[in-house]
Amino acid sequence: MSVCFAGQPCSSSSSSLLLLFLAVASCLVLPSRQRHVGHEALMRVGSKADWSPPSGRAVTLDFCGMAQSDDGVSAWGCKRVAQWLQEEGFGAYVELLCAQHRLDGLSLLALTEADLRGPPLGLTVLGDIKRLTIALRRLQRQNQAQLGELGIQPVDILAAGLPPGASGADWSCDGAERRHTTGDYAANGTELRLRNGTRSVCSLGKVLCQTHTNGGCSQHMAGRLDPEVWKTVISSIYVCLVFGFTSVVMVIVHERVPDMRTYPPLPDIFLDSVPRIPWAFAMAEACGLILCYMFLLILLLHKHRSILLRRLCSLMGTVFLLRCCTMFVTSLSVPGQHLKCASKTYGDAWGKVQRAVAIWSGFGMTLTGVQTCGDYMFSGHTVVITMLNFFVTEYTPQSWNLIHTISWVLNLFGIFFILAAHEHYSIDVFIAFYITTRLFLYYHTLANTRAYQQSRRARIWFPMFFFFECNVNGPVPNQYHWPFSKPAFMKTLIG
Repeated sequence: MSVCFAGQPCSSSSSSLLLLFLAVASCLVLPSRQRHVGHEALMRVGSKADWSPPSGRAVTLDFCGMAQSDDGVSAWGCKRVAQWLQEEGFGAYVELLCAQHRLDGLSLLALTEADLRGPPLGLTVLGDIKRLTIALRRLQRQNQAQLGELGIQPVDILAAGLPPGASGADWSCDGAERRHTTGDYAANGTELRLRNGTRSVCSLGKVLCQTHTNGGCSQHMAGRLDPEVWKTVISSIYVCLVFGFTSVVMVIVHERVPDMRTYPPLPDIFLDSVPRIPWAFAMAEACGLILCYMFLLILLLHKHRSILLRRLCSLMGTVFLLRCCTMFVTSLSVPGQHLKCASKTYGDAWGKVQRAVAIWSGFGMTLTGVQTCGDYMFSGHTVVITMLNFFVTEYTPQSWNLIHTISWVLNLFGIFFILAAHEHYSIDVFIAFYITTRLFLYYHTLANTRAYQQSRRARIWFPMFFFFECNVNGPVPNQYHWPFSKPAFMKTLIG
């Protein structure tokens, strides 16, 4: 083809130059849709982006000078990403994403909703976040082959973009991996955690979970918190046996209590500084009873009461089992001269059994007429009060500030009254509080994150924990309902 002007000879070279000039001139006229917020940022991106084609890849230039890669989105430069943002209607974020954070095609494919919400981007307009996320997912679906070459699985991107706990992975007691075939990313308010190395396949719909064990396939509701009442019964038997064993150990240590004339009370800063209050120990037990009633009310109304009771029994039993060891190994001298403690010898084994049953049936409380000596390291009253406080505050909504304040006040005053009564050394109370709180926090951290599923060592060292918690998927939601059919207004009020 040749182009000739009047009065001039036709020339193929001149016609080629003319065509090139017209094409470049047409590219200089930007579409009207780009003349909005972000146009200036697009120009700055073009000047800042030092884009060079990856080695070994075929790259061509269009008439506008835009780099085009045959390899697709993964080879885009910052300027091409800026153009894509403009085309999708997100020109306002070109400056942030491309000019400031130099987002190229590779990083665009790996971008998730969590990246948009969190630092350093920190987008705050919900509508823009959702629309941009949808555009990103559409782009990622169109480039699944490139994602596979880069080692980025679409399901990994999807899981990373969901809120914490919304992924679709689960584990069963036997360690078999569960894969969700459909996904409504919240079930009963329960957060599900995606463990490292776990892949889940999710799609819209109702959450179902397929468990593959020995070639068989069964379906479970993802996030379902099974009551497993039989496990709760086992934990209750466990704590009752531990309390019985503790009573026997208390009888034994009473026989070995040091003579007060030979071994006077040990120096203690608090006991030496604060005068004894005779009625303080009864007040400490009263604080414990109030906390107990509060927890029983929560237990009655909580939807997952079986899990709560199972956890309380397992934790309480474990702490008191440890207390048996410390009491038996070390016998401290009596902490106060007011205590009428002396080594007591029982005539036969039947007498010891009767004494142990009396301690067990009276819950070791002075309010029930039980008087013990030698069981100082560490304080059982502090364990009970602190454990009940933590359960009350853990399994009530965060907005119930009044309940939490009352619970903590009862806990702290109960500890003070124990010390003010001179019934325990300060170290007894401190160690009891520390062990109880640490064990509670460690237990719930493992149960909520389910990190132990990836640790074979954790299963070996904590077999009872694994047995009780293997089917509890993440944190237990604080949901309440009236367990009885009557009265009707309570059913309507609570649910």
